[in-house]
Amino acid sequence: MDKVIDFLAEPYRLSATYLIILEILAASTGILSVYFSRIENILVYPSGLISTGIYVYLLNVYELRGDMLINAYFFAMSIYGWINWSRALKGTTSLVSITRTSLKEKMYGVLIFAGGILFVFYAYRFFNTKITYITYIDSLNTALFFVAMWYMALKKLENWTLWIAGNIISVPLYLIKGLGFTAIQYTVFLVLAIFGYLEWRKRMAQTKPGVNSLY
Repeated sequence: MDKVIDFLAEPYRLSATYLIILEILAASTGILSVYFSRIENILVYPSGLISTGIYVYLLNVYELRGDMLINAYFFAMSIYGWINWSRALKGTTSLVSITRTSLKEKMYGVLIFAGGILFVFYAYRFFNTKITYITYIDSLNTALFFVAMWYMALKKLENWTLWIAGNIISVPLYLIKGLGFTAIQYTVFLVLAIFGYLEWRKRMAQTKPGVNSLY
């Protein structure tokens, strides 16, 4: 256990205290965001905006600018998702309900996935980051999250499947990057994503599909 603690603590020995506090805050609000998503509460988005906003700053400080741009995307998608989910309150009628993806949305998902891989890869190239096997894993994982974030904004059940896959990859990835608190966050994300999938599937079975957001 001591070796595990030392492994997690080592990257923080030379870090400024305020950066450690900010990472803990970002990880905590990120966990809150996933919890609110699980119970289909619109607070998923304001808490997500706080988390991703802090991560944009932190990752820029740590010069992980590919990850910084990714969180900037999440920040923008949180604004879109907040607007879209807000449409769910019109009297007592839900305009945006939990559904499965259509064939058209799956095709868009594939395009976003491919675009996400290229975006991250060239972001690393743009910032002159050394390309290693981690870069390719990061690109693949981020592309999964790009699609997951979009599906969540549309309230598609499949968003949880993608979050689960991405979280499994993220835990060791952030340990390698030296962000231990963030790795712990993604471990909690993984558990919440599993419960989120089960909860949304149950809710979808209990309610009739509403009007989808864009299509």
